[in-house]
Amino acid sequence: MLHQIINYFATDSGQYWQDVGQHLLLSAISLAISMVIALPLGYLGSRVKPVATFCTAFAQVLRIIPSLALLFILIPFIGTGMLPAVIALVVLALPPLLINTILGFNEVSSLYQEVGRALGMDRRQLRRQVEIPLAMPYILNGIKLALVEIIASATLATYIGAGGLGTLIFTGLGLYDMSYVVIGGVSVALLSLLAMLSFDYLIKKVQKND
Repeated sequence: MLHQIINYFATDSGQYWQDVGQHLLLSAISLAISMVIALPLGYLGSRVKPVATFCTAFAQVLRIIPSLALLFILIPFIGTGMLPAVIALVVLALPPLLINTILGFNEVSSLYQEVGRALGMDRRQLRRQVEIPLAMPYILNGIKLALVEIIASATLATYIGAGGLGTLIFTGLGLYDMSYVVIGGVSVALLSLLAMLSFDYLIKKVQKND
């Protein structure tokens, strides 16, 4: 198998990096859209209890939907390609982002807010200089969890023609060639690990600055 893996990189490295690029692009787009939706909604949820209740219930419902099932549900309405894959990945990324954003802002002690008001800060300054910095470790943790979920689940996007590293995995399964499966699976695992380590580093750095 090692010989087959070496031979693949010697002959098809261009295709491999194209698959990696598609996987990263799909993951980046999905994460960006989910953050645009979840971060403001999570902040609102930390301020308005009914919104928090709705977000929590909504996140729990989303967690029980299998990603593959969601992809197949979207096909009759949207077709195949990147769009249904992005929608499915955004749905999967929302729960950790929503929950951690709400938790982060709720963990900001009212004492810090009172000190900020005593220093003459208005609502916007309190949010920018006090609340967001203190909630940032939780928010970054939510982004980390969402990104790992996206990277892992994006392999299924191959089923609907969105490309990515899943192409290698399913090609290998179809041809009964485990070298393709190993290359694709290990690549996805390494990307997930790199994402986790990068965000763990950012979280520690933010906590030290606080």
